[in-house]
Amino acid sequence: MEAGVPSARSRALAVLRVRSRALAVALLPAALAVVLVAARTTGRLAGDPWGTVTLVVCAVAVLVLLLGGIFAAVVLRASPAVTPTVPLSEAAAPDLYRLVRDLADRMDVPPPSAIALTPDCDSWLEDRAHAAHRRGGIVGGPQSARGAAPVLVIGSPFLWWMRVAELRAVLAPVVAGTGPSAHPDIADARGFVRGLDAAVDVGSRRGLGWIAAPARLLLRLCRTDAAEMERGVAAAASDRAQGVDYGLRIVAQEQVGLAYAGWDRLLTRVALPAWRMGRWPAHLDAGVVSALTELSRRDRLAEGFTSRLGERPACDLLEQPGVIDEATSLLAARLFHGGPAEAGPDWSPVEWSAYPEEVVDRKWRTEAARLHTALDALAGPAGPAGPTGAAGSSAAAGSVSPAGAAAPAASVAPAAAGASGSPAPSGPSGTAGPVTIEASDAAPPAVDGFAGPTLERVLGCLTGASGEGSLGEALAGRISADLAREERAAGTSGGAGKARGADAVPLFPLQPPRSGRDLLADHVTAMVCCAAVDSAGAAPGMDWLDGPVLLVDGDRRADLAPRVLCLVEDGDPEPLREWLSALGVRTQKPVRLV
Repeated sequence: MEAGVPSARSRALAVLRVRSRALAVALLPAALAVVLVAARTTGRLAGDPWGTVTLVVCAVAVLVLLLGGIFAAVVLRASPAVTPTVPLSEAAAPDLYRLVRDLADRMDVPPPSAIALTPDCDSWLEDRAHAAHRRGGIVGGPQSARGAAPVLVIGSPFLWWMRVAELRAVLAPVVAGTGPSAHPDIADARGFVRGLDAAVDVGSRRGLGWIAAPARLLLRLCRTDAAEMERGVAAAASDRAQGVDYGLRIVAQEQVGLAYAGWDRLLTRVALPAWRMGRWPAHLDAGVVSALTELSRRDRLAEGFTSRLGERPACDLLEQPGVIDEATSLLAARLFHGGPAEAGPDWSPVEWSAYPEEVVDRKWRTEAARLHTALDALAGPAGPAGPTGAAGSSAAAGSVSPAGAAAPAASVAPAAAGASGSPAPSGPSGTAGPVTIEASDAAPPAVDGFAGPTLERVLGCLTGASGEGSLGEALAGRISADLAREERAAGTSGGAGKARGADAVPLFPLQPPRSGRDLLADHVTAMVCCAAVDSAGAAPGMDWLDGPVLLVDGDRRADLAPRVLCLVEDGDPEPLREWLSALGVRTQKPVRLV
């Protein structure tokens, strides 16, 4: 017997003792009522007070038994939370099932009843044999049968980054956990704790709010013993797996940490911008290989890891890796961003080859449109006149005559208003843009002295606009409010309501809310990138570790961010102007918005 099993069993018995004490407390009024009734029947408690006391105690006993029965029924019948996963049938991965069963045979433990994938860098066993799961149709098949072994949940990035031998070494201690899990006392204690956890969730429903308090009390009483029980189970599983690929497991654990780092960067830097645009990358697991390969190329500490790529990858154990990758990518978008459960017109997949044009370029132009809409709403102070003012903007835009320039200039300005859902103002981004100013001297000039959605307008408004109460601060607040309003509208249109348990998505939000200054810097960067693409021949690109990037002559320009921060935080445009001049960006030319 493994070293951890006796400890886990003793802790499981301690958890079950908490249940027994709770039952004793619920039965105590009934026992007292039985004693009083028996004493009254035999004449040992005669007299006036005892009749009333017996009646009150009996009423309390009935009430406590009723409430206790309801509470016990909820704990027994409530459906414990099930982790959202992508089920993997044996027909879809026969080699993977064969590998897992071989591991179970070598360690003399029951094999898992099924295998599922999760878009995370972790693996565990999950019990899905609860009766409530069968009644609700949440799970089906052999994994839901009474007394079935737990389901093996595997992190999908492991399958694409790890080699077959490494995956087997990493899964060995996880699969070994099916042995201690089959112990009756441990299984009973786990079921009791999961039932209490589900009862807390039930307590949030109308009319059952009182259930949550005793459930939380019992959870607190058995929390320490339950945690020590799980540690004992893990110790027992690790001890049983010592003889299976132990040396290789040490090396494979390094790949677990590397996969986690690459997966986190891929989600936060690459996938998140696409999710915010209503698109979801269809092959995140394949992308993590590219991200980790790029990390290995940049980081000398990761040198040598890419040499493993010549060995057989674990995703070869799947019959259709592309289909499974797409399913886990959609689930990742739902768990980490709260996207819809199914693809649709407003929630469509995007391939990596189309990411720069369909995500990066659209993201930049949407943010540039939001920036100019905020400038229109604030109606900032007049900018400098002369060659960088309204007339200079018109001349630089290439308008040769009032008639000839009318079409291109008018086609740019309404887009800024369309992106925000508001009518186009008759100001800097309205249809009376540079063309109207050039065609008629009697027409009113733009409110802030600039015409059209130009980069020069942004530079002029933010020059010297630093500090509290400045235009930059107001602009950051306006952008934050507009973005929050758009996100609320998107959540409402998606039908997001109150949800509980695994239905409350996103379960794991990737990033905390961004500050107004950060948002303003992002929007100014987007405007600069749009101007570079439209007037200097630059192109949108994608970096596997950093997400959207600007490419100039095929090379990434990573020196833009500090210059934008100089403008946003200090109101100093000179470093950015020098960068734009060296690149040949025409700041007076209106940019194309979404």
